[in-house]
Amino acid sequence: MTRTAKSVSIAATVVTALSLTSCGGSGGDQAAADAKQTLTVWAMGEEATRLQTLAKEFTGEHPNITVKVTPVGWDVVHQKLVSGAAAGTLPDMAQMGSTMMGEFIELDTLEPVDDKAFKKDDFFPATWDGNVVDGKAYGVPWYADARALYYRTDLAEKAGFDKAPATWKDLRDLAAAYKNKGGAEWGLDLQPGSTGAWQGWVPFLYATGGELLGEDGKPALDSPETVRAVAEFGHYFDAGLAKKNFVPGHDVLKDFAADRVPMFQSGPWMVQNIAEQQPQLDGKWKVAPLPADKSSTSWVGGSSLVTFKDSEHKAAAQEFTTFLTTAKTQAKWYEISKTLPANKAAWDEPALKAGGESLAVFRKSLDTAKEIPPMATWNEFSVQIEDALEKVARGADPAATAKKLQQSTEGLVG
Repeated sequence: MTRTAKSVSIAATVVTALSLTSCGGSGGDQAAADAKQTLTVWAMGEEATRLQTLAKEFTGEHPNITVKVTPVGWDVVHQKLVSGAAAGTLPDMAQMGSTMMGEFIELDTLEPVDDKAFKKDDFFPATWDGNVVDGKAYGVPWYADARALYYRTDLAEKAGFDKAPATWKDLRDLAAAYKNKGGAEWGLDLQPGSTGAWQGWVPFLYATGGELLGEDGKPALDSPETVRAVAEFGHYFDAGLAKKNFVPGHDVLKDFAADRVPMFQSGPWMVQNIAEQQPQLDGKWKVAPLPADKSSTSWVGGSSLVTFKDSEHKAAAQEFTTFLTTAKTQAKWYEISKTLPANKAAWDEPALKAGGESLAVFRKSLDTAKEIPPMATWNEFSVQIEDALEKVARGADPAATAKKLQQSTEGLVG
């Protein structure tokens, strides 16, 4: 079964199951926040282990609430959530990745956020807006990811450049110079296709002022902005500045350290990864905002905290969510996990103020970043983007590719 067909089949199964089990109801009597109770939470991988530390601190302040955190792998969480929704066995709360929100909002499994308890203005706009459908928010932003440009300063100097590329032209020029003068094999790391390739292309789209969906909620992928973004992405392959073949499991840091690929887009976790895995690069690299066309605009990933409609511990879930999203706890979470706080006030805490030049770049990116729209069919939608990018990386015409991409996504939304 193809990825698209499989996802649609799963969704149809869940909708049927929900209609039969009335999943999404109140879940019975609600426990008061001060009642003795156990709050069940699903979190992903290492983050679940780290969350245990904060859960202990929370229970110290709320001794009546026992927080049970269950680790779930990112590779299986979607299936577990779908199965739990169908069987009525979801936990009280969960960490939910940004691109998963639309599907579970559509399935009516999530409790709307209390807008008196949580304020949109406390969070970076894109982190909040990615959880909103029809004017209602269904998740509270927990942490954020944004993308920036990592580049080798030593090789840039060798190639005749003494500052970060600020525009698309600068990026083209530096990529070519890295290869022609700096001794690098390639100029820029871009994934030419396969799962996840959309992550490298969306910043090109947002930089042009383009959107994935128009104001009418329908795909906007045949716009002039989309064609321009597709063409700019394709340039790096046409010019021999990016590899046309995708290698599963490719480790960009090894190529970065070996002078093969001197630039790549990634998130804040790479700062620590470079320091720990490639310490010989100290002083030879920097992070810069993504180069601009009309603007320098990243996209926001990360996770939000959701409460499920069937939970009988919604008051306790709200208490725990409030605790995890305060400025002080968000700053502490940054120290534990090195993920970016979604609460703007957390950036005034000492741990974030002392974060240095690289962290300041990501802070700036969060101010202007855009969300991935919360689509129920994001998996299918992203597959179509990835297929289009693979064709462009192999030389397909950008305008014709954008037109076909529009046609292939129109039936997935609205």
